[in-house]
Amino acid sequence: MKSLLTSLVLFSATLLQSAAGSFQTVVIDAGHGGRDIGGAYGKVYEKWLALDTSMRVEKKLKEKGFKTVMTRRSDHFVTLGGRAKIGNSYPNSIFVSIHYNFTSKKSVSGLETFYCSKRSQPLADAVQRGMLSEVKAVNRGVKYARYYVIRHAKNPSILVEGGFVSNSAERGRTKEGRYREGIADGIVNGIVEYKNMRRNGTAY
Repeated sequence: MKSLLTSLVLFSATLLQSAAGSFQTVVIDAGHGGRDIGGAYGKVYEKWLALDTSMRVEKKLKEKGFKTVMTRRSDHFVTLGGRAKIGNSYPNSIFVSIHYNFTSKKSVSGLETFYCSKRSQPLADAVQRGMLSEVKAVNRGVKYARYYVIRHAKNPSILVEGGFVSNSAERGRTKEGRYREGIADGIVNGIVEYKNMRRNGTAY
């Protein structure tokens, strides 16, 4: 009987670990769009930077075998509720919302990643590390926040800020394709790291 119970426990643990690491779909949410331009300075609009970076992330994820879903593929407006609904339509997924930052304090710069639920923090940590490994920038850290799209997500979800449009130096960098490519590489590397953590049972 003890042997049977031990086998059942081990089998259950294996199933749980397999399920934890089994996500294949990444819902990519390009922030803003359409009439909502997001942070802007002159003709540098956050909505365009976010969409371009998101498309790069999608391409790289597909090359690594992930399934992807985009909340928008063009310059059109999607409500916050609509974005969350799309994400929640895929139960075996993670949700990554991509943005660029803006503040009235023009000296502020750097990268930051937000999470709302505790189980999303490992994903946020991994993506923040990934971006900083690809792009030289101020580390503004991983932070808790209650942004609508991550607060209403049923799956692990994060919101990424890839630099400040309001900072002249960083704005110049965001306009460069190689910078956005670096941000995209960092996000993808973080997602891959997080998936490995799920497989190893060090995240859920």
